[in-house]
Amino acid sequence: MDTNPIPVLTVQTTPYDDQRPGTGGLRKKTAVFETKRHYLQNYVQSVLSSIDLRDRQGCTMVVGGDGRYFSRTATEVIVQMAAANGIGRLVIGHNGLLSTPAVSCIIRKIKAIGGIILTASHNPGGPAGDFGIKFNVANGGPAPETVTEKIQQVSRTLEEFAICPDLRIDLSRLGRQDFDLENKFKPFRVEIVDSVEVYLNMLRGIFDFTEIKALLTDPDQLKIRIDAMHGVMGPYVRRILCDELGAPANSAVNCVPLEDFGGQHPNPTLIYATSLVESMKGGDFGLGAAFDADGDRYMILGQNGFFVNPSDSLAVMAANLSCIPYFKQMGLRGFARSMPTSTALDRVAKVLKVALYETPTGWSFFGNLMDSGRCSLCGEESFGTGSDHIREKDGLWSLLVWLSIVAARKQSVEEIVKEHWAKLGRNYFCRFDYESVDPRVAFYLMRDLEAVISDKAFASQKFAVGNNVYSVEKADNFEYVDPVDGTVARNQGLRIIFTDASRLIFRLSGTGGGAGATVRIYAESYERDPEKQNRETQAVLGPLIAIALKISDIHERTGRRGPTIIT
Repeated sequence: MDTNPIPVLTVQTTPYDDQRPGTGGLRKKTAVFETKRHYLQNYVQSVLSSIDLRDRQGCTMVVGGDGRYFSRTATEVIVQMAAANGIGRLVIGHNGLLSTPAVSCIIRKIKAIGGIILTASHNPGGPAGDFGIKFNVANGGPAPETVTEKIQQVSRTLEEFAICPDLRIDLSRLGRQDFDLENKFKPFRVEIVDSVEVYLNMLRGIFDFTEIKALLTDPDQLKIRIDAMHGVMGPYVRRILCDELGAPANSAVNCVPLEDFGGQHPNPTLIYATSLVESMKGGDFGLGAAFDADGDRYMILGQNGFFVNPSDSLAVMAANLSCIPYFKQMGLRGFARSMPTSTALDRVAKVLKVALYETPTGWSFFGNLMDSGRCSLCGEESFGTGSDHIREKDGLWSLLVWLSIVAARKQSVEEIVKEHWAKLGRNYFCRFDYESVDPRVAFYLMRDLEAVISDKAFASQKFAVGNNVYSVEKADNFEYVDPVDGTVARNQGLRIIFTDASRLIFRLSGTGGGAGATVRIYAESYERDPEKQNRETQAVLGPLIAIALKISDIHERTGRRGPTIIT
């Protein structure tokens, strides 16, 4: 410990009016954080000030991230400001690296007051890419709207922040570092911890590692291909899948975390995980998976590149949880999905006779359900699934669920999915993203569309496209009443539900890092007949998409010829 106490400074600043966190925290172009005066410090102070002063004094917080460019600088600032704001102890991942699921795990394990995660999720990194700061609360989950609103309120009126600019830590040295600060009775403590160990110990208590290891090492082993996409998951994949579960070292690729993710989007989709898709098409591997930058999203592929839609993945997991020791012991207490996610999960819930909750998009909405014991499994169509073992979506946990199912059923990924469809029906599903839309255009598009679907005449409308006729059963702006605390979330997306269980959803997304708004259109169609369950998704959904384009006028309003991305 230094003999001279480190000074605590108060620095005058000017507030910003654009620091409203979205469902995944505050995401901006890296240059905004790097070059705008005190932009980072203002937001960190707003987060810290959102914690009641009495709770903040001497408390423990967790800090980590996906290792993207600017993370080390930001971590140093967070440490300096946490010390100056009365935080007693910080637990930080080795070299600043912690996956989002690991942060949630550690918060819960050590009963921290919360955690700060430096990530922009699946958005690109590097100096020209995106940066993000996400605040998770004491249950390990993302800050709920009440907290994010408080953060925004503070950010709009902030006049000063507290910092210890002379405080320096060594992120590469495991162990404890203590610092004596001016006007502080107790030393400020930083603990650099192994990024993987606590999370790995948790997984050991959830899964049958012996069974999974046999699947990956027996003579007729399942050959897997895992792509960490140069994000934070590299160390987790190598340590857990290769070292612990015996997968060959060459099963794992792109496992060195890079500040710019190798110049690629660390996004586990068919569009961006192209090298994995090509590897799987060759037929040499029985199961493939990719993870996003911070490890909370995942994609599953079967042999020959068979793609498992995230909504189907969630439903298949739900139908097979009995093969996992954790759920054998805990039982099933209910399922939850975000509103745009396909209703495939609903059908599993009905068969298993468990409750089904439909929430707004944003993982924080699942937290109350899990904390109150109402929900065991939850997921979103955006490649995220999780359970009540933590309060975040969890990519590696999801992969281990799939490996457990394959081991128990002794079937291929494709056989498991197609058997599920044959039993419960197939929900054809896709999402269209229109990115970087002028915010005013997006606002008026949604406002006018809501007026159209809210008209009484719309409730009895029929749409004929080719040989298909769709009759509207219900249309609304989704509103969610939390069954735990009664809080109401309004304006969560426009829904059109047809009498044949088809759906169209229109929603503005709040997690983009760039300028402009993202308009998302979701289309879903249910097919019970097994003879019609192997058609091309776009062919099946084409008529619905035509209706969506017609009633929204999105191409005319935005000047676009088509969506930016289709998933």
